[in-house]
Amino acid sequence: MGNDFFSDGDARLVVGIGSALVDIIVPASEEFVGRSGVPKGGMVYFDADTIQQVLQRADGEARVVPGGAACNTILGVAALGGETRFLGKCGQDEFGRIFKKDLHQNSVDPFLVQTPTPTGRVLSLITPDSQRTMLTYLGAAAEMTPAEIPENAFEGAAIALIEGYLVYNRDLFLMALEKARAAGARIVLDLASFTVVEENKDFLTDIVKAYVDILVANEDEAATFTGAKDEEAALATLAELSELAVLKLGARGSRIATGGEMVAVAPIGGDGVVDTTGAGDLWAAGFLHGLVQGLPLEVCGKLASACGYEVCRVMGASVPAEAWQRILDGTY
Repeated sequence: MGNDFFSDGDARLVVGIGSALVDIIVPASEEFVGRSGVPKGGMVYFDADTIQQVLQRADGEARVVPGGAACNTILGVAALGGETRFLGKCGQDEFGRIFKKDLHQNSVDPFLVQTPTPTGRVLSLITPDSQRTMLTYLGAAAEMTPAEIPENAFEGAAIALIEGYLVYNRDLFLMALEKARAAGARIVLDLASFTVVEENKDFLTDIVKAYVDILVANEDEAATFTGAKDEEAALATLAELSELAVLKLGARGSRIATGGEMVAVAPIGGDGVVDTTGAGDLWAAGFLHGLVQGLPLEVCGKLASACGYEVCRVMGASVPAEAWQRILDGTY
């Protein structure tokens, strides 16, 4: 299927706005997760002190990397050679310095607001079955205001990626949409999680109809958002609401629909899967990078699958350089 969205001479910049968080990745036993206060595979909000206490009790070695859904995607696009920018709010602390430094080192243009409030963080406990259980403190990320989005934030953007979790900060969410539209960017919304959809379904439906060009969802999010009982019907409904719709199916691949046509994208799989953290975010990185480069949708999907697979082979959402090289070499 051809790509009617971007062609030669179009802008290539991908701008993301979302929660500026650091991911603290720690291997953990089933027993430790059971004592964490979070159902295995779930996510619960905590204060920073509680997260620190849990971290101090963990036996596994912690690794700290930039995180947040939109940031993961933007870092992925940059690693593929794309032009990128990230908007968010972090603290004037060590985690904030790590976050900003890593954006610079990965060639991402950082539009960051910094504040005395501590930087948000997610403690991800990874059990031997590759399942992640998350303790989250939003910190500074929750304090970003509409006035803190610079007037030139989306200037020159081909795509504006709006993180679905921002729906809990509706004034900021709406301002980002308005400024992205005014800049002429195509707006991408990732529905984030089925719980986000459940709690904000009517509002999100109105937003998608009014602003969204490209709608991205996994099977649970799509089912909750559309009320459809099967994947084909869910994808069809998503495609009625947006110009292009993507349904991520995990190990079963993905489907892309636009203009009454649908393409099925085969999964890429193999041995060595250790952690699914960031799989959907990095899938989006491959897809959006291919899209702004004007690649056919089938090729965009294949690139996305390769990115999603490679991130599952490491702990956390930070893909190593040799894996990016395999992707860029077209190994898959």
